[in-house]
Amino acid sequence: MSQQWRRVAAALANEHRRAVYAETVLGLPGEPSRTRSKALRALTDAGLLDADGAPTDVFARLLAEQPAERPQGVDRWLREGRIEQWPSREDDRAELLAWVAAQLPSGELGERAVTDELAALTGDPVALRRYLVDAGLLTRTADGSRYSAV
Repeated sequence: MSQQWRRVAAALANEHRRAVYAETVLGLPGEPSRTRSKALRALTDAGLLDADGAPTDVFARLLAEQPAERPQGVDRWLREGRIEQWPSREDDRAELLAWVAAQLPSGELGERAVTDELAALTGDPVALRRYLVDAGLLTRTADGSRYSAV
């Protein structure tokens, strides 16, 4: 994180400064006070306001310096380690299912244990279990009570 980001974050960490900044950005008049003057000075020092008290383009400049990184691989479909969406391309779905299968413990598991493991990765663990079986990444016994990752 750059020094400029730190200054901006520090300035906006204070609730009163955030309120003064919001008023300024929205063009709302604020009540003149000593604490408001101090907040305006801190916001100016952080680069959020120019010398005339007008908002700057500091966020655009900071974001241009450090563009967002695009997720790669299965991370494209995960948020906080859970499947957020399913890829539309078959190859991508296969990659995601292989990743899921690799997350499962080795050895034989009961149906409830498999479902619990998959529930940590998706909101629909039963459908995910079916996808894994259909893809040949998860095998089950004839009676369907035990599963093993391939």
